Amino acid sequence: MRSEKQKMLAGELYDAGDAELQGDLATTREWLVRYNAALGMATADRRVLLAERLGTVGDGSTIRPPFHCDYGFNIHLGSGAFLNFGCVILDVVEVHIGDKTQIGPNVQILTADHPRTAAERETGLEFGRPIRIGRNVWIGGGAILLPGITVGDDAVIGAGSVVTRDVPQGATVFGNPARVKAQASPSRS
Repeated sequence: MRSEKQKMLAGELYDAGDAELQGDLATTREWLVRYNAALGMATADRRVLLAERLGTVGDGSTIRPPFHCDYGFNIHLGSGAFLNFGCVILDVVEVHIGDKTQIGPNVQILTADHPRTAAERETGLEFGRPIRIGRNVWIGGGAILLPGITVGDDAVIGAGSVVTRDVPQGATVFGNPARVKAQASPSRS
């Protein structure tokens, strides 16, 4: 029989009130208190703190406090990734943020999802869908990425946008819901 944590990590319906998951959340809350108190700490020292809880922390990655997440261990930062003040990542499943991606303040990256019917929601079960953000992406302040989104390399997401669908490589999207407004031409070799 699979644990609720195993179900969560697999993106299946799971009970978020499970004791093991509640313990993981409590550990992350304690870690977040320490991390968010480190605002005046050198970036390199904050990176050491990040490595304590996050799944992967690439060279030169930065998250400016305050930062908020569910578990932390499902977050993977590429080299040189930058997250500005106030970012929220609900990481019930994996979130991959590519090399040199820059994320503005107060961006929300949400993998947590819920059943669509009221009867299913009443069970209290939920699930997650992973988010993958490519390399060299720029996400403007206050943007919201919904569960299951993939953002291609070199894309731009405008400030305040609500991303409900995948963003193609090199595209510029903005609005609510975010729509492609420009597509980069393929490079010629």
